[in-house]
Amino acid sequence: MIVNADLHIHGRYSMATSKNMSPVTMAPQAKLKGLDIVATGDALHQKWLQIIEETTEETSDGIFSLKDGMIPEEGSDNQIKVSDDDLCKFILTTEVEDIKRVHHVIIFPSLESAYALRSKLKGNMDADGRPRVRMRGDEIMDAAHGEGCIIGPSHAFTPWTSIYKEYDSVCDCYGRRPDFLELGLSADTDMADRIEELQDIPFLTNSDAHSPWPHRLGREFNEMEIKALTFNGVKDAILNNDIHCNYGFDPRLGKYHKTACSKCYRKYEISEAIKLDWRCPCGGKIKKGVDYRIYELSKWDEPHHPLERPPYVHILPLAEIISSTYSKGVTTVFVQKIWKELVSKFGTEINVLIHTPLEEIEVVDPKLSKVINAFRTNTLHIEAGGGGKYGEIMFEQDTLDSYL
Repeated sequence: MIVNADLHIHGRYSMATSKNMSPVTMAPQAKLKGLDIVATGDALHQKWLQIIEETTEETSDGIFSLKDGMIPEEGSDNQIKVSDDDLCKFILTTEVEDIKRVHHVIIFPSLESAYALRSKLKGNMDADGRPRVRMRGDEIMDAAHGEGCIIGPSHAFTPWTSIYKEYDSVCDCYGRRPDFLELGLSADTDMADRIEELQDIPFLTNSDAHSPWPHRLGREFNEMEIKALTFNGVKDAILNNDIHCNYGFDPRLGKYHKTACSKCYRKYEISEAIKLDWRCPCGGKIKKGVDYRIYELSKWDEPHHPLERPPYVHILPLAEIISSTYSKGVTTVFVQKIWKELVSKFGTEINVLIHTPLEEIEVVDPKLSKVINAFRTNTLHIEAGGGGKYGEIMFEQDTLDSYL
């Protein structure tokens, strides 16, 4: 069974997260995106666990579905009416921050394991959806494995709260190989496979979504083959690297791809940043970019992909592509009108972005079909992000004319 899975999001009790985050809202939105399995996120938070239990039921081992009658009425942003049979499934997950401020994704086999892990971890599990735990990475891994979970580092290269911000090796954190590594929005497989120690570690690409709408859910996702729609089916697919494809941002669009000031976003060469002692003249702190951090860790100048490594395909949310195509001044209503027309005709956003023949998209929207083709062929010009600011697609007039 081939499924699209987004295995890292956050619930409404995490900092800076939409109050619309709930399984009831996420389930139909995720299917409009084209996702089959979505993380619950925040499965160590008592109130979020209660919402999960109130709105979902376990329909197979470790996999949850909305209870009957839980689909919201049509009318929400991005909402197209779907049937009870056309909803995503959920798998229990959380993200925790360790004593070194390194973030970890944990995937649970059951509600019982989530409650058990709550009692084992040292910290206030309910202060935030992503709890801060007074334990090292190896201690958290041992506790998670003790409850049958799988665990790996979140957004492994970002400069604030990642494993490679704090350590030069994943084994320095865990004492051994993690079950997987999440690349994050600012890195892709070509970048990570320059690092020798990652050759036998499966890569995941997940959205880290803080909002339930399709321009956030599934902005990165994994296409994987599972033998059964169960926790063990997902676990085995990850551990055995039965991942057919990782889909995600062009890393240049990530917020921390280049070395840049976190206040004014001016980009710096490393030599200049060091000379300035990592302080921008504007008063902001200069953050080392993911591209340079990977250079520091790399054994090879070019990627060395192991045979079992799946391809990495660059995508961007359809709403952002529409907005960029028709200029940044277009209204949300205009963008949503085109988005709904395309998704209604072709089934899901992922179908539009990846699978639908371009000539069929051209019948609906000739301009958009050409820009989607530029994404599929990696021929877009991108101004790289850095310092906390996302990168941008640059439509210079001559380039725009060639696309449109």
